[in-house]
Amino acid sequence: MCGIVGYVGKEQAAPFLLDGLSKLEYRGYDSSGIATFDGTKLVVEKCVGRLAALEEKIAGHIPQGHIGIGHTRWATHGRPADNNAHPHTDGKGQFAIVHNGIIENYLPLKEALLKKGHEFKSETDTEVVAHLCADMYDGDFTSTVRKVLARLRGSYSLVFMCKFEPDKIICSKKDNPLIVGLGQGENYIASDIPAILSYTRKTYIMNDGEIAIVMKDNVWVTDLEGKPISKKVFEVNWDAEAAEKGGFEHFMLKEIYEQPKAIKDTMSCRITKDGKHVHFEELNWTPEDVKSIGKILITACGTAYHAGLLAKYFIEKLARIPVEVDIASEYRYRDPLTDSKTLCIVISQSGETIDTLAALKEAKRRGARSLAVTNVVGSSISREADQVAYTWAGPEIAVASTKAYTTQLVTLLLLSLYMGRLNGNLPVDREEKILADLTKLPDQCQAIFDQVDFIKGLCSAFRDKEDVFFIGRSMDYGLAMEGALKLKEISYIHAESYAGGELKHGTLSLIEAGVPVIALATQREVEEKMISNIKEVKARDAYVVGVVQDGDTEVGKTVDDLIKVPASDDFVVPILAIIPLQLLAYYIAVSRGNDVDKPRNLAKSVTVE
Repeated sequence: MCGIVGYVGKEQAAPFLLDGLSKLEYRGYDSSGIATFDGTKLVVEKCVGRLAALEEKIAGHIPQGHIGIGHTRWATHGRPADNNAHPHTDGKGQFAIVHNGIIENYLPLKEALLKKGHEFKSETDTEVVAHLCADMYDGDFTSTVRKVLARLRGSYSLVFMCKFEPDKIICSKKDNPLIVGLGQGENYIASDIPAILSYTRKTYIMNDGEIAIVMKDNVWVTDLEGKPISKKVFEVNWDAEAAEKGGFEHFMLKEIYEQPKAIKDTMSCRITKDGKHVHFEELNWTPEDVKSIGKILITACGTAYHAGLLAKYFIEKLARIPVEVDIASEYRYRDPLTDSKTLCIVISQSGETIDTLAALKEAKRRGARSLAVTNVVGSSISREADQVAYTWAGPEIAVASTKAYTTQLVTLLLLSLYMGRLNGNLPVDREEKILADLTKLPDQCQAIFDQVDFIKGLCSAFRDKEDVFFIGRSMDYGLAMEGALKLKEISYIHAESYAGGELKHGTLSLIEAGVPVIALATQREVEEKMISNIKEVKARDAYVVGVVQDGDTEVGKTVDDLIKVPASDDFVVPILAIIPLQLLAYYIAVSRGNDVDKPRNLAKSVTVE
């Protein structure tokens, strides 16, 4: 969850470290810090709070040195505080460490070090690593790091500095992301691509169990025993400007408005030129491949899980293959009935979500074929899965996912059409109709953006409320779950989603005068039942905002306000209908004065269990 950077080269390290951390604050922002070598000693500056607090602290006396490491923290072990901020050092200031992950056996290691006289300043698991380096130092920095790594259990990306060998930084990873950026007379380390985009596009994607010794003119990669590893250079093709705000107040708003392009990019290479069929060149499945699938397991977390719930409708209705959807963090605990006839589809924007990665590994262990739907080329999940279908959304910086979600839905709908045609369960004309509407999506988004002033105007009815309810049926229920998540994660208003038919099984007791209810009614086949559900909450004096397809004449008669999205196929309209919910959540959060891009207690990529 934390952000890590490192630099060694001909320039001063601190400017890169601070700039790189500013690109990684979405990974955590409880505290931040940097360490450099000034020619005689390791200099550490760190403090609780956002990166701006650190920049203010060191203004006028920025640490000097041509080598350094930096960190922005999402707290796990130890509350946000100055002493718990990274980098951490040993008692004599010989080693400096930054870390993303959890050292599971830190307590017994710490107890052993305490008995040897080591004194600790923090509550973190990371400080143990610095003291362990000092305790195990054998006169050789690289050898010491290898011995230390052999003692650690858990997940980590770790970057080490040593005052005795100030010409190099050493890094290694297990389960958490880490890349090495390759420059001219300088090299970089980062936990994610945006940190280095302005400096280089040439990278090494680190694999578990690899150690990189990074100097200004060379990078050596070995395994944990010291055996050299030949790495292939991965060239990043992201547009550097895509990782900047581009005049928008927040990344989230920018990313909402980037959805037409992201949707178009995700579709462009997967629909035949005549617009009649789907093809996945990267999968290249045969009819026999699809017919051999006994069932599909979809596993994911958060927003990606909600995409998976809609995918269940897509696949079962269009390809007629049974689908089960599991929260990734729970999948392993039920002795799942996964076997060689199972296709496991894992969904993750970052491709680094630790629970999803663990679920993928477990499904593979049980014999399942695997397919990753992810946005990041070279991510851990993309490398672990048998095959990958990328969502070409570009970098998504805001913690609250928007364009990643819509491109996941597009990819999963295309995949459903692809499987349905290959196994013979999808009529040709049905595929053509859905594709015709799908290709209209990028242009139809503008009709929603044109309603932004109306959506802003709705905020006053939500801003001071403590509870908001989202209801829907069929695919609208999955959409309601995502809408509720968007609202609560950035506005801090308690928001819950319910299947419309479940209101009478308990939820109605929570409905009272003035309580806002978002009623999603885009699915034509269940509209009559949704109108009944709307009347149930209106009878308790709820304030109801309906979301319908343009042209609907019935729902508007029963609600207080109405948001219309362009009419489209029932499989396509959920992709459109989430956009006004994203905008509503955004403007409510702004009206409450919240930090939209960096909501409290959350981080973009969840790399701890």
